[in-house]
Amino acid sequence: MTATVERSGLRSWLLKGLNDRAARQPGPHADVHEEKPHSWWKVMCLTGVDYFSTLGYQPGIAALAAGVLSPLATLVLVLVTLLGALPVYRRVAAESPNGEGSIAMLVRLLSFWKGKLFVLALLGFAATDFIITITLSAADATAHIDENPFWPATWHGQEVLVTLVLIAALGAVFLKGFTEAIGIAVALVAVYLGLNVIVIGDALWEVLTHPHAVTDWGTALTTSHGSPLAMVGIALLVFPKLALGLSGFETGVAVMPHIKGDLQQRIRGGKRLLTTAAGIMSVFLITSSVATTILIPPAAFEPGGEANGRALAYLAHENLGTVFGSIYDISTIAILWFAGASAMAGLLNLVPRYLPKFGMAPSWARAVRPLVLVFTGAAFLITWIFDADVDAQGGAYATGVLVLITSAATAVTLAAHRAGQRGRTWAFGVITAVFVYTTIVNIVERPDGVKIAACFIAGIIAVSLLSRVFRAFELRVSHIEADHVAQGFLDELSRRQIRLIANEPDRRDAREYSEKLAQIIADNDMADQRDVLFVEVTVRDASDFETELHVRGEVLHHRYRVLTLESSSVPSALAALVLWIRDTTHRRPHIYFEWTEGNPVANFARYLIFGQGEVAPVTREMIRQAEPDRRQRPHVHVG
Repeated sequence: MTATVERSGLRSWLLKGLNDRAARQPGPHADVHEEKPHSWWKVMCLTGVDYFSTLGYQPGIAALAAGVLSPLATLVLVLVTLLGALPVYRRVAAESPNGEGSIAMLVRLLSFWKGKLFVLALLGFAATDFIITITLSAADATAHIDENPFWPATWHGQEVLVTLVLIAALGAVFLKGFTEAIGIAVALVAVYLGLNVIVIGDALWEVLTHPHAVTDWGTALTTSHGSPLAMVGIALLVFPKLALGLSGFETGVAVMPHIKGDLQQRIRGGKRLLTTAAGIMSVFLITSSVATTILIPPAAFEPGGEANGRALAYLAHENLGTVFGSIYDISTIAILWFAGASAMAGLLNLVPRYLPKFGMAPSWARAVRPLVLVFTGAAFLITWIFDADVDAQGGAYATGVLVLITSAATAVTLAAHRAGQRGRTWAFGVITAVFVYTTIVNIVERPDGVKIAACFIAGIIAVSLLSRVFRAFELRVSHIEADHVAQGFLDELSRRQIRLIANEPDRRDAREYSEKLAQIIADNDMADQRDVLFVEVTVRDASDFETELHVRGEVLHHRYRVLTLESSSVPSALAALVLWIRDTTHRRPHIYFEWTEGNPVANFARYLIFGQGEVAPVTREMIRQAEPDRRQRPHVHVG
């Protein structure tokens, strides 16, 4: 008995907050109605814990990838940021101000199953992006911990264990509950950027006061790469390896609901957020790349080197002393860990926002805690596979980031084309081509990201399809409303008896209705034809799961009263309709079907894929599950 109570208590704790509102998740990206809105610059700090924290490892990764060409390759990254990613996401902010992001734009542009499967693939890459953000940030935080002189020597070589502890602590925070995220983010970003100003400013002063360092760098450039044209060409080729410096844009759009003001004010604030964050990050990327490339020996960037994954921290310790360096380490560790928190919150909003809406997630996916356990477990696995190595995870991280930005650029291009904006269509098309090239190069050179994303995509699709099967008998209707004609039919019949005949519309001529009525009368010994209403459901997009029903009434051929409605599923629409009629008229309606001809298995498959097929038994089962009391169920007749 005690064990049962404990299991019940654990289940209740895990599923606390389970509800049908996919967007209501605690954390940095929580529903705007759950938290007080903030000024755009404060919300910028929320996305900044993800975006700005990449300074902890980006200069080191750039130096490792481009060598002495790191500043030039970083300049290419900045130009792509300001001229490519920023215009794209400013358009995304205008198109999806409620935090849906570029994926929502593609959902609107692409319909039917191809659209859903494409979105599932994008969710796989998004999961790669966010999960790797958690693992890479934790691994880089571990690198800063491990290199700090105050860290006990006995813990050196335990990078995987320390990283797992950080990830576990992150999961524990979300299992307990996560509040006041923006206040924490503002403090972390202010301290971290302030310390970076000191570190980079001191390093640039060091460069200016030691001209020989610049001369040595220039000599290394010309010796290694020759002409300036060759340098530019090589910088363009190595730029994709630096693409993880673009990580903040999708998060920047996701946090827009926290910006205070009406819709237009939120859009303007979102654009300011994106522009300011990109501007700040561009300055830091260029200056940090110049400082670290000129002042740090190349060997220090190699795996196992003192600057590997922590180039600015290396300068802080070397130039400003151990105490200041340790303070810088603490701020870097904190913001890197909090970047994982931002990514976790992004996952907790992204998955419930789409999968339950598509009918492609188990019911527990609306609860926070089970998802936290799933994502934490995935982060554990990724950390173990990559041995908590920052450099090894860079390719996977960049792949997730680039695929999301490429999808955003594609969505914006299609949106501009549909709006008839020819000039913008060409401009966004060029930007899309640049990101497609960058993504392909990154995938070819570092396929780990695609492998991880493929695993996430396969898992998401498998879970989604199984969930769709297990949720096949759920009512998929969120709201029903009837026009005055349909309501008049029901008001009249509620005084006698309400009889509905399910009809699959074909020619819709008088003969079709007369033959259908005669067949139903003969099969069911129906005496009074005055109580009859035909019901016709048109399936528009069977890949949708939840829909609203708009019931319209009409009189055809001067005698046949017909209710017409559109839905993603015929059985769900009919089941929801008769239950709604029962509740609004306080009478139990009768609905009449004919058995569907053909193989039952094939008909059920047609229902799952096309929303029609095995209509009668599925409708009856939906009614049974929705109304446990058989004395309150509408009557279902099949002849």
